[in-house]
Amino acid sequence: MISVKRQRLGVNIDHVATVRNARGSAWPDPLRAALLAEAAGADGITAHLREDRRHIRDADMEALRAGIGIPLNFECAATDEMAAIILRLKPHAVCLVPEKREERTTEGGLDVAGDEARLTAYIKPLREAGCRVSMFIGHAPAQIEASARIGAAVVELHTGHYSDLHAEGRLAEAEAELDALRKGAALAHALGLEVHAGHGLTYDNVAPIAAIPEIVELNIGHFLIGEAIYLGLGPAIEDMRRRMDEARGAQA
Repeated sequence: MISVKRQRLGVNIDHVATVRNARGSAWPDPLRAALLAEAAGADGITAHLREDRRHIRDADMEALRAGIGIPLNFECAATDEMAAIILRLKPHAVCLVPEKREERTTEGGLDVAGDEARLTAYIKPLREAGCRVSMFIGHAPAQIEASARIGAAVVELHTGHYSDLHAEGRLAEAEAELDALRKGAALAHALGLEVHAGHGLTYDNVAPIAAIPEIVELNIGHFLIGEAIYLGLGPAIEDMRRRMDEARGAQA
């Protein structure tokens, strides 16, 4: 029996930097957003340093690493450039994601099973530096099992397809995808992996994901930054936190 504990909420502040970069100025400041998220009850901050630096920049990662009092989750592709930055900054966690220059946002999960030997070698120095390494993957058993074999501490299950189906009103298909995510979370937990989830989560669709007992952390960004335009970042995070807690209590 899995004990149902308070689920952690990681807040992704990438798109604060997107707004800043659209104007080419210093505002809004991602670090200020991260500190507001921390004050509102976020358990961690996620930021994705992309190859093309389209939103978060190197200086942002340095400021976040030095400035926040909660864990920093450094999202990136598994490249030599990113490994060097990680080993210099030594963030609490590293989440490896697939990355294509032409994509708007991360599409699908990392193919760990198809790149097992390279990823095993890639994450070894990161683990030795004290970083908790996570694989951002789909719910396919082969990807979960490969993540365990290479020595990852965490898998983050990609909830984007579920979120899209839910938003389109394709509820039967969304329920089938949700069931696959439940099975993936259970398998990952059985293999000794810590289970996180994220991508596309909103107030409307978060509860069923939050209710999966094996999932100990949700990482949510784009929706919260959008809601902050209307509500303010603190209230938007507090509302998401409340919905997560209610879902967790409802299934306990």
